[in-house]
Amino acid sequence: MKIAFIGGGNMAAALIGGLVKRGIAANGLYAVDVNDDVRRRAEAQFGIRTGAAVDAALAGYDAIVLAVKPQVLKDVAQALAPHLTSRPLVISIAAGIRGADLSRWLGDYPRVVRTMPNTPALIGMGVTGLAALAGVDAAGRDLAAQVLGAVGQIVWFDDEAQLDAVTAISGSGPAYVFYFIEALQEAARRLGMNDAQGRALAVATFTGAAQLAAQSGEPASVLRERVTSKGGTTAAALASFDAQGVKEAIVRGALAAQARAREMGDELGNA
Repeated sequence: MKIAFIGGGNMAAALIGGLVKRGIAANGLYAVDVNDDVRRRAEAQFGIRTGAAVDAALAGYDAIVLAVKPQVLKDVAQALAPHLTSRPLVISIAAGIRGADLSRWLGDYPRVVRTMPNTPALIGMGVTGLAALAGVDAAGRDLAAQVLGAVGQIVWFDDEAQLDAVTAISGSGPAYVFYFIEALQEAARRLGMNDAQGRALAVATFTGAAQLAAQSGEPASVLRERVTSKGGTTAAALASFDAQGVKEAIVRGALAAQARAREMGDELGNA
């Protein structure tokens, strides 16, 4: 398997590291980035080849992963289009950019998979939503699954429009978790704990609760009810949350993220 990356930032590095751990040879991986420091870091960390520009060196790869910011993806795609002669699978991890727009920028290239990973991929615990254009065959889908599966779980969607919802739930989701951890740490501070104590309790609680939810297979509502004794401390906290509309506020926030992802697709796709 030969895989090239355009963009060598954190997510690309996570994917490269995951692929190497899964046995993909370093000499089959290649990364393009305009930043000298990023290229040197990739070479030192993974032993892969790098380049500074989108050029003919990208020919002959099985897959090309576009790991650049959405705002520059159009320019990158147009530069890449002449170098797709070997018909590689093109995988985008850019938020908001629709597969049809990317295909058009690539000269109506059909072999495109749009994905939305999240930052826990940096430690191999990510989750990625994927949607393939009609021109991607079963082998192409398998290849995309291998690449993104190197950093965590994958979930396929038949309707690409759902990837805006994926962005809202799992793409942006780690920030929601960190936001709640911040709140628990602030509560701990007000209750007289020092920063180290509050962080240890808040982070370990989230880690343990998430693992319990993952391993039990039961609905989160059932797990919550088991922790909540009538008239007890947990019930008091949850009653306060409900009175202040915390759950609905979280839902509305995720809906706002989905709406913004859709707006980005409109804005950047029509640029």
